[in-house]
Amino acid sequence: MRIIVMFDLPTKTKDERRIAARFRRDLINSGFVMMQLSVYYRLVKGTDLVHKYEQRVADFLPPTGQVRLLVLTEKQFSSMQIMTGSTSHQEEKIDNSELTIL
Repeated sequence: MRIIVMFDLPTKTKDERRIAARFRRDLINSGFVMMQLSVYYRLVKGTDLVHKYEQRVADFLPPTGQVRLLVLTEKQFSSMQIMTGSTSHQEEKIDNSELTIL
């Protein structure tokens, strides 16, 4: 399964940029990988870990902006179509047939 976090945070002021940077850093420190600028994902094994990381993201939510969380199976994730551009370096490194989740 993959947890996808999508967000749109305000960045007009220095304080807002600091808060947005902290949110991104917290996602990375929790094992999330950037797919696009404001879209991060993390591999998890089972619904127990989904709930764990949902709560972890909820614990460091910024006070303003929009944050959305989506859970997809590997089959759903692998059926994603890239309409323009290409896969990220991280996605090329690991394809679904080589996944091992501990």
